[in-house]
Amino acid sequence: MSTQAQPLNATAKAGLTIGALGVVFGDIGTSPLYTMRECIDHLPEVDQTTGVLGVLSLIFWALLLVVSVKYIWFVMRADNHGEGGIFALLALIHANRETQTPFGVTRRGLGPAVIMILIGAALLYGDGIITPAVTLLGAAEGLNTISPKFTPYVVPLVCVILTLLFWFQRKGTQSIGRIFGPIMLLWFVTLSVLGAWHLAQNPSVLRALNPAYALTLLRHPPMQVATLLGSIVLAITGAEALYADMGHFGRRYIAFAWYGIAFPALLLNYFGQASYILLHPQSVDNPFFAMAPAGFTRYALTGLSIIAGIIASQALITGAYSLTRQAIQLGYFPRLKVNHTNAQQVGQIYVPFVNALLAIGAIVTVISFGSSAHLASAYGIAVTGTMAITTIAYYLVVRRNRGWSIWRAAPLCGIFLLVDLAFFSSTAHKITDGGWFPLAIGAVILGIMHTWKIGREAIYQRVYGNNITESELTCIARSKHTTRVKGAAVFMVGSPTGTPIALLHHVKSNRTLHQTVVLLSILTDEVPTVADGDQLNLREIGEGIWRVTGRYGYMQSPNVSDLLEKTKNAGVPINPQSATYIFNREMIISGGNARMWEWQKSLYAVLSRNASPAKDYYQIPPSQIIELGLALQL
Repeated sequence: MSTQAQPLNATAKAGLTIGALGVVFGDIGTSPLYTMRECIDHLPEVDQTTGVLGVLSLIFWALLLVVSVKYIWFVMRADNHGEGGIFALLALIHANRETQTPFGVTRRGLGPAVIMILIGAALLYGDGIITPAVTLLGAAEGLNTISPKFTPYVVPLVCVILTLLFWFQRKGTQSIGRIFGPIMLLWFVTLSVLGAWHLAQNPSVLRALNPAYALTLLRHPPMQVATLLGSIVLAITGAEALYADMGHFGRRYIAFAWYGIAFPALLLNYFGQASYILLHPQSVDNPFFAMAPAGFTRYALTGLSIIAGIIASQALITGAYSLTRQAIQLGYFPRLKVNHTNAQQVGQIYVPFVNALLAIGAIVTVISFGSSAHLASAYGIAVTGTMAITTIAYYLVVRRNRGWSIWRAAPLCGIFLLVDLAFFSSTAHKITDGGWFPLAIGAVILGIMHTWKIGREAIYQRVYGNNITESELTCIARSKHTTRVKGAAVFMVGSPTGTPIALLHHVKSNRTLHQTVVLLSILTDEVPTVADGDQLNLREIGEGIWRVTGRYGYMQSPNVSDLLEKTKNAGVPINPQSATYIFNREMIISGGNARMWEWQKSLYAVLSRNASPAKDYYQIPPSQIIELGLALQL
């Protein structure tokens, strides 16, 4: 990764570490707002001291095993050229396992591993809707501890904040991003100070470091344990973000931020909350805010909590944008409009359609559930499912790509999976209490991704299954029945070896062909980025016909105008400003023999009609485009 390719001075390293706090640790860093309260509310029938120490022990060991060991130490080492996340694992699993179809299109299939990872990606969208809602509700509920008069205004306030937050997304995160890190640093310092202050008043809670206290609670009846673990999981719900956002800062600086700042601060605060509860057993409605003295300090803590909640929400929102772009580039999602908000940082993007859906989903969630306590009952099921899928995918990567023996990979991943499944199964009871909501969102997203992928493969077979050869194409070009006209035409072609039907229709209808013809294919490699000098692949077919292939990574958005400038500089006689771009405009008709359910054919037709036009996605001036209708039966 570029941030680690060159030696960095101390200031730059500190900047990356602080920056990681603002982007990566917002979700897990705001978990103390509600985690301890929910755990205490779901304790088995034990005395308070045993219960509080047991909860504290479970939180400590969950943070240690899941975040410090699983993600920081192991999973984050499985990077794809510095990038992490669920699609990075998919790319690694696919590495060197490609097959070619007879018509030249790379196919990887939708086997069990791919479907599993798509499920994990789909669940992250559900998490992206719930996290802003529960985090901001938990923060705004600090007003209730100041005065009960504020209670009716909490939900409207959160809805206003969410509306403004999503509205400002179009402005980009460059300017606001500069203050994310310092504010989150202040947040973690505040967590530490509050926690240390109350821990000093009752240091006996340090006994919770002994796992025996955790085991004491785990010996209760399974249903009681499951309910408790469903609350414990709230402490680690931001763990997946560490891996997903690794490309922004690198594993080294995320680890620095975790071990040096976030982890100690979280532990101090949880131990401080436990100390406060044991010293004030009658005042545990909201131990996080109760730790702050009444008056100005509690007002300030509530304000800081809301700001921290906004930052945590921002991280999930921008993560959803990146996830969507990766899905589009890898062919699992229809084209959507992607706006780049910073010319210097390609990773800073804004996806209007996704932003609107997240905004509507988050606001509806806040209004429907009404409080963080009610919403916590639905929280965790999506992220724990993704954690378990990440573990399985990590096992496949270390076995196939890293060369680990089964005796080395299976015990380690088996332990991780046991913990993941324990947490996932503990959230199963939440399905009827609202846990169905993120699962429903995930099911819809999975249906879209699966339908789009298999639909595109069916379309490729229709378009390129009976493809003419390049020698036949040159024969058409030099035929006396074909008139060559001045200028250049660019035909977009999905296969780097195929001939677009639009070209054949154009010649058949008009009996003309431009003097310069470019067959342009845009391919996505399963790496995050392709270097600028490696993006263009150029080959002359003959008779003024050229084949141009543009290669991009799944973290990049293709720019055809820029690619054509490079083509011109490489010697092709073309003027990108006056060239004509000719596209197929697919018109999907159901009733064919494609191996899809009828509802999938109908869904694909809807997705195809509403996908962002190629001219917008590929950043081509609309005045230079001609679209030819192409009826295709599925």
